[in-house]
This record gives sequence, C-alpha cells and structure tokens, in this order.
Amino acid sequence: MSTETIRPDPADVPRVTTQTLQNMKAEGVPIAMLTAYDYTSARLLDQAGTDVLLVGDSASNVMAGHETTLPITLDQMIYHAQCVIRAIQRALVVVDLPFGSYQGNSKEALASAIRVMKEAEAHAVKLEGGHDVLPTVNRIISAGIPVMGHLGLLPQSIHNYGTYKVRARAEEEAERLIDDAQALEEAGCFALVLEKIPASLAEKVTETLDIPTIGIGAGADCDGQVLVSHDALGLTTDFHPRFVRRFARLDETITEAVQTYVNSVRTRSFPNDDESYE
Repeated sequence: MSTETIRPDPADVPRVTTQTLQNMKAEGVPIAMLTAYDYTSARLLDQAGTDVLLVGDSASNVMAGHETTLPITLDQMIYHAQCVIRAIQRALVVVDLPFGSYQGNSKEALASAIRVMKEAEAHAVKLEGGHDVLPTVNRIISAGIPVMGHLGLLPQSIHNYGTYKVRARAEEEAERLIDDAQALEEAGCFALVLEKIPASLAEKVTETLDIPTIGIGAGADCDGQVLVSHDALGLTTDFHPRFVRRFARLDETITEAVQTYVNSVRTRSFPNDDESYE
C-alpha cells in the first residue's frame, strides 16, 4: 500500500482562508493572486481558480486614470470591494487601505479597517510599510482583522522615492527589509507582498518567514505571485515593467469586437430578424 500523501488541489477548496494560504506554503503549492475591482471581472477571476483577489488601490490607475495610487479614497475602495465581494464564491478577498486612511495614527487606521470589514464584508486588509506601521498592524490585528503586509517598492510612497526602480539592492536596505518582514510576521500578519526587489532577496525572505510571501517583480521563489489583472489580461498596454507578462491581449479582442459592432450598426445588419420582436 502506498504511503504517499495526496495533496488536495487548491481549486477544490470551497473557500480560501488565511489558513488555506498557510497550508499552501507548507505544502509548496504556489498561490495565485490577481487584482479585482468590479463584479463582472471578479466573478470570472474567481471561477477561473484565482486563490486571492486583491481590491488594490491600483484602481486609482486602471479604473480612474490617475497617475498614482494616492488619490483614491476609502469610500471608493469600499465601493470596489463591495462589488468584488458580491461576485466571489471561493477566493479570499483582501482590500488595500488607501493612502491617508491609516498613516495618521493607529486609531484612525483601525476605524478604516473596520469600515472595510463591515461595509464591504471583506476578508482582510493590506497596508504598506514595516516598523513604521507596526503600531497600526498590532491595533488592527488585535481587533480580529487579518492583515497582509507589503514591503519593497511602496506605491503610496512613490513621491518619497521619486522613482519606480528596484528597491533593496543595497545591502543596508536589504537588511532593513528582512528586519521589517520578520517584524510584520511577529506582529501577526498572515502574508506579505514583496514588490520589485531582487529575486535573491525575495527568496531569502521567503525562506526566513513562516508566513507566505506574494511576489510582484520579486522572482519565482516567493510562495505566490500577484499581478494587476488589467496588465495580465492585456487591457493596459502602455505600462511595460519587466515583471509583467500579458497572458492575453484583450485590448485587441475588444477593439476588434467594437469595430465589428459599429460596422454592423452602420450597415443595418444588426439587429437582424432573429434579434427583433414582432
């Protein structure tokens, strides 16, 4: 009789939880995460087997057309999260706390997180930073709200950096990132996003931590990967970072479909008799 352990397919899990992600790390099963901002796309992403849907503050860019993530408000994030939550049956839904909703003080941060959990019925929140946000992380987790951390390139601090270049290449910054990662794990974060850092550093952090790491521009050795869905599906094509792979070119598909529709209207071939009522 074989003693080999049969690992369950993550797609068979009826509902992904923070514990599911911990189990996936322990079993060496990579975590698939994408951003979602609306009901229709979230439903498709969920049905396709995405483990985690991030209602990202990147909605500021891809949904509202802003240059940075900074302008989006807490009310707007809650709205997007409500749309996503209504669509999912399986995925864990994590919501970014937007710029200005948690940096001021931990009391304000907790109030923001509570609004996300109550009004959107989200499953967890995500925020950027290391030691500087530990009091906030501690306060939110103490209220029973799961927190995902985020280190490396921090889009909400882009004006402080002045560039979107790879972070933590220098030894001092790399050591500080490792220290921040360990501190976030000790504070109780259930997972950690690592954005745009050297692959070797991301591998070291992943091996050091017991909680899952989710990479974006951080190499293949993280416990999972995340992309902005608009980038992965080819809806946005004017953004060309090295870490983005376009798994489809929906911009071309949609453009062709709309051109065909316009031509069908112009030539009165739409609607036809079968598409009309007597």
